[in-house]
Amino acid sequence: MNKLRILLADDHKVLRDGLRLLINAQADMEVVGEADDGMEAWRQAKDAQPDVVVMDVSMPQMGGARATEKIKRDCPQVKILALTAHEDRSYVSQLLEAGASGYILKVAASEDLINAIRVVASGGVYLDPMVADKVLDSYRRGKPLKGRTEGGSLSQREEEILRLIAGGYINKEIAARLLISVKTVETHKARAMEKLGLRSRAAIVRYALAQGWLSNH
Repeated sequence: MNKLRILLADDHKVLRDGLRLLINAQADMEVVGEADDGMEAWRQAKDAQPDVVVMDVSMPQMGGARATEKIKRDCPQVKILALTAHEDRSYVSQLLEAGASGYILKVAASEDLINAIRVVASGGVYLDPMVADKVLDSYRRGKPLKGRTEGGSLSQREEEILRLIAGGYINKEIAARLLISVKTVETHKARAMEKLGLRSRAAIVRYALAQGWLSNH
């Protein structure tokens, strides 16, 4: 069985030690590297090409959001799971905008963290229940849930592509999955976002949550 390869990025060694023991105890996972700042996390991600980076938000030299952005730029196939003490929705949006596929609080149970790693590794999106409600409530207050504008409703293909984007897939992966060109994916994505008034990947994820497209389990 091929194990999920995990990179840990956190500036607290005691926490990394605990995470390493927890993850290595799983039959389907192994820690392949550790970093104590964002810059080192980016370097190691490029070298090790892990399946998932468990990324702290607040680290010296380079924060988790910036490190996530750089990793997703250079290693788009690597999934990022943000692990943090921050419950503020602004942190969640910042990480999703940078390209993270999940966000879990440090107070979460061990089994929830393991589940979150598996979810993002499989191409899904995981939001800690304690922050998911805040993101969704904020979205409901800021925009209508249906998001229908003068542009009309989404076509079946447009919705399909938005669902995949919200699920963590990049344009190239979507094109291969749907047997269409990357250019076609980009066109449908742009039309869908225009219809719904969405301006970013984070907005797509929030919209998907509001529609019930995403599940943590």
